[in-house]
Amino acid sequence: MAELTLPADDGGTRTYTTAPAMVWDRPTAPLQARRAYAAAHVIPRTTGNNVPGAPADMDWDATLGYRHELWSYGLGVADAMDTAQRGMGLDWAATQELIKRSAAEAASVAASGAPAVAGKTVRDLIAAGAGTDHLDLAALPAGRAGVEAVLDAYREQISVVEGSGAKVILMASRALARVASGPEDYLRVYSTLLNEVSEPVILHWLGDMFDPALAGYWGGADVDAATATFRELIGGSAAKVDGVKVSLLDADHEKALRAALPEGVRLYTGDDFNYPELIDGDGTHYSDALLGIFAAIYPAASVALQNYDAGRPAEARAILDSTRELGLHIFSAPTFYYKTGIAFMSWLNGRQPGFSMVGGLQNGRSVPHLVRTFELADKAGLLADPDLAAARMRSWLSVNGVGA
Repeated sequence: MAELTLPADDGGTRTYTTAPAMVWDRPTAPLQARRAYAAAHVIPRTTGNNVPGAPADMDWDATLGYRHELWSYGLGVADAMDTAQRGMGLDWAATQELIKRSAAEAASVAASGAPAVAGKTVRDLIAAGAGTDHLDLAALPAGRAGVEAVLDAYREQISVVEGSGAKVILMASRALARVASGPEDYLRVYSTLLNEVSEPVILHWLGDMFDPALAGYWGGADVDAATATFRELIGGSAAKVDGVKVSLLDADHEKALRAALPEGVRLYTGDDFNYPELIDGDGTHYSDALLGIFAAIYPAASVALQNYDAGRPAEARAILDSTRELGLHIFSAPTFYYKTGIAFMSWLNGRQPGFSMVGGLQNGRSVPHLVRTFELADKAGLLADPDLAAARMRSWLSVNGVGA
């Protein structure tokens, strides 16, 4: 336990004492009851020029070390996704290197035969995002030419992911949202790509709360109509769809969609608010997981999944529920800044040398928000070393003028 001074709501200060460290056991066998990927963040070089608009300058040792930490808890890694700041600081050059380096590390882990990953393939251990974010939206032509440009951009990125050995995640495209004239353009682009890929992929439907530029995805603002288009695509290409990741923060919508999916197509929840009930299931269906919040709560998430494997669903659900308040806070509006909270927890837990992010995104949250993140992480037992976390918190508060 550690004692420190935190800011109070009335403008003063208060004394806070951390809870004792909680022990979260790593699995001794591969996780089976649910398939789970943690969407991992990236760590910049502390002295790099990681300011808004600059190319990402990465700390590769720390970034890859974080992925090894996730694998050691039996989780897969979803890489080069929105958690890794795609479209918010991570440029395509750095993204390509990230995909190749992470997939090579995944291959070494798969070959190691470690108990938590025994029998897992590279595709089980890593899935990576393929999108169109290297396109210059200002130069994108309108109409059919724009749609063709989007197709070619997807093909370029898919080639990088497939070449690395990782599973492809077809990310939502700001460019397609800009040039598509209706559902037919979405169906044409995605069905073409699904016909061309060599292995089944994960489709990603990312809501506009995560990226406002994706409003109206699948061809319209009406969610029911968009869902009908999404289901039409999946139904026509089910053999090429490993699963779908849905990030709309709407549990009822997700439950209805997963019940309607073709046999063999998984629903990977991307609902960082309602993941406990969705992963737990309704007795007939459950969601697998591809979650940004798992990058922050991975020790607890792993132990919860271990409990599902052991036939203890009540214990598993209780662990997931114990992290819900932290998830709701990290992903609170504006939701697209959730990455800042994940990086902050990584720094508090000693997984990166400084609290910094590519594109200067460490400034995406306020002092009160991150103070609350610290407290909720402590409450959930997710400060690995409370003394270290408290020491780092004190230094960060001092730099930010708290108690000065």
